Amino acid sequence: MNVFKKIVLFTDTDGRARFREETIDLTEGTPQMQLSARFACSSYQLRQTPAGLTSKFHCSGTPLWVFILGGQMEIILQDGSSRVFKPGDCFYGADTPPIGAPFNEKVHGHATRTVGPDPLITMFVHG
Repeated sequence: MNVFKKIVLFTDTDGRARFREETIDLTEGTPQMQLSARFACSSYQLRQTPAGLTSKFHCSGTPLWVFILGGQMEIILQDGSSRVFKPGDCFYGADTPPIGAPFNEKVHGHATRTVGPDPLITMFVHG
């Protein structure tokens, strides 16, 4: 059985955003076109971000899938580490502030940067 690698941006027990990898089993379909089970979603949004933009540190409002359709997006974590996502890449953004904790821009969340000369085009899929 094959699996789909799910990259998750999440809030760890210390309140800091981190990446982890999970897998989704591809148990449906055919050997030529393997599928996961269906997942519900309520809506999606398309976004275009100009080249050169860097955001302030922030958290995901609610957990969502982010699909990179064009350009490149760098996710920067509080510890200075980062990861670049290119067209065809995706990740699950679930780095919400800890329950009951007010947002602290020096501890929580991530920043984003549009990498390269092209605008970033993304699709957000909300659960």
